[in-house]
Formats: sequence, C-alpha cells, structure tokens
Amino acid sequence: MTATVLSDAERLDWLRLIRSDHVGPRTFRLLVTRFGSATAALDALPDLARRNGRAVRIPSRVSIEAEMAAGARAGIRYVALGEPLYPKPLQAIDTAPPVLAVRGDLAILQRPAVAIVGSRNASATGLAMTERLARGLGEAGLVVVSGLARGIDTRAHRASLGSGTIAVLAGGHDRIYPAENKSLAEAILDAGGALVSEMPLGCEPRAKDFPRRNRIVSGLSYGTIVVEAARHSGSLITARLALEQGREVFAIPGSPLDPRAEGTNDLIREGATLRASADHVTAALKPLIANGLAVQDPLLARDRHAEEPQASFVWDGDSPEAPDEEGPAPIEVVTADPVESLLGAAPVSIDELVRLSGLPIRVVQTTLLELELRGRLERHGGNSVSLVPER
Repeated sequence: MTATVLSDAERLDWLRLIRSDHVGPRTFRLLVTRFGSATAALDALPDLARRNGRAVRIPSRVSIEAEMAAGARAGIRYVALGEPLYPKPLQAIDTAPPVLAVRGDLAILQRPAVAIVGSRNASATGLAMTERLARGLGEAGLVVVSGLARGIDTRAHRASLGSGTIAVLAGGHDRIYPAENKSLAEAILDAGGALVSEMPLGCEPRAKDFPRRNRIVSGLSYGTIVVEAARHSGSLITARLALEQGREVFAIPGSPLDPRAEGTNDLIREGATLRASADHVTAALKPLIANGLAVQDPLLARDRHAEEPQASFVWDGDSPEAPDEEGPAPIEVVTADPVESLLGAAPVSIDELVRLSGLPIRVVQTTLLELELRGRLERHGGNSVSLVPER
C-alpha cells in the first residue's frame, strides 16, 4: 500500500461523510469502496436512504469548513486513514476512525505505545503501581496511552509526561472531560504529547462515546495494561477490545478482598498475562513491535466490477437503468429481505450470512448497509453483525 495525502477538498468530504447519520467507520469504508470516493458516496447517500423510506442528515460543506477552520485555530490537524502520519497500529483495526483530529506533536503517533487503564476510584497501591509502570515503560522508549479519566488514567499520563503520552478524548477537543483535567491536557501538549479525538468540536461526551474512545486507546497500542478494575468497569471493555484487535492484554493482580481488583483478577483467570513490572511488559511486546501489525488498506479493493458479474445485481423497481460503466454500478436492493430474516440479537458472521442466504456477497453487503443506515444493524468484532430491535 502506498501512503497518500488527501487534498483539502477530499479531506472535507471525508469529514462530511463520517459525520453523516448512521455512518460509522465500517460503513464509511463500505461506502467509499462501493462508490469509489467520499464525494461519490455523498452524492449517492440521499438516494440510498430514500430507498429505505427515510432521510439522512449530511453536514453541509459550510459547516465542515467552519469546523476545520475552528480546528486550525485551536492547533488541530485532521489526519486521514492511510496518510503517512496516521498511526499504523490504529490503522490495523477494522473500526479505525477515517479521520483523526490531533492536537500536539504528530510524531508521537509513530512511536510504539502501550495503554494503561484502570479504576477511576483507584487505591493508593493501584496509583503507585501505575506510576511505576508508566515511568518504566517511558524509560524503555514506549509511549503511554490512556483516556484522560480520573484515577489510573490521570496518574499514567502524569507519570509519562517526560517520556511521551497520548490522551484519547471521548468528546471534542474543546470539551475536555472531566473538566478538572483541562490543566493535565495542556501539560500533555506542553510536554510534547498529543490529544486525539474522532469527535467534532463542540461534542459533549456521552455514555456511549466512552467505549468508542476505548477502542482507540487499545488500537493505538501494542498492548493494554489493566491496573485496577471492578467487574463492570469500562477498563474491561478496553481489555476486550484489545483482545479483539489482536493485541496483548496484561493485568495487575490485586487483593481478593478489594472490589477494585475483581475485574483484573478475573482477567488473569480468563487468560490475561499477569505482569508486575514494566520489564515484563516490554519483554512480552518486543516481538510484536519488531514484527509490526498487519496494516490493512485504508479503503478496500476499488475494482468494483471484478467482484461479481453485472447479471447478479438485484434491482429496485420495475424499470432499472443499465449500469453506467464509467461510474459505480447502481446499488442492489433485496426487496424480500432474506438477509434481514437471518439476523437476530446474537452476532453472526457476514460469511455465514452469505452462505446461508445463497446470495452474492455484494447483495448481502448492500442489505447490511441499508439496515445500518436505518439504525437496525450493529457491527461486532470478527466481521459479525446483529439486528437491533425496532423501537
């Protein structure tokens, strides 16, 4: 894959598309691959939504231009998937943000990193362990990544200010959460670290945004260390995401009498690597860092017409137009919804849907895309999907 840099116009259209209703990272890839560019996908999106009986909100060029101008004034750079400055470990996950808003030193995104996460209501022992780990990892040349939350996250960032740290935000760059960590965010920037977010300026972090942030925390990192976590802690979500992304997960054991250690002790029983020092972590990660991660093409294969013969298309309406050979073929729509009938609350792989439905993969992918635009589809790791019940 040859890294390329988007033009200003392309970057604007990428932001418009990823900011559109029901368009997440996976859908973004599918749309751009299907139509050849973000610009073409934006042109096709309203018609695609109308076929499902609803409108779709697409941000105007003016609004995105205003966001980019405000970002520039705040020192934000918008780095697109596949560009040379986009962090390679993050590009290796299938939910990588198409555009990452970065404030600070972009060079730090190219250094190998380890995530440290844990309880917001951390114990003194947990905080001391976090500080020791963060300092040791920094001395070994590793960047520390965390989520700027209270407790373990805060201590991890502070202990690695001198060696390099990255904070991943759940909201926009101008909506630091918690508010008391605004000074820490500035200290990270002053020390040569970076703040990253996929959210637009002005976006207040919501409960559902924190798991989204967590997959970036783990995605930027070769490994994730969980210091303290109760059984229902968000840190366990980060650990699960790291495992799904093919990264190492380390857990620090704690007292069986402390509920803040129940989650980490469970992780160890379930197979997470027990590690008590930075040396243990760096030794375990050395082969992975040396060999690198399998970085996928930022946009899937562009040769749309080679995948399926034109005769396999399923058309919507009685008098379909012929495919335009100079542009993308018209979208396929399955009116009887055989794919939807196979879906339920339990995740199922897309390969299995293709096998069970007997339909071409292009038709299955198109139906899934339409369900996602209607808010009826949830995507999971391992290329699997489930149906969201109608409200």
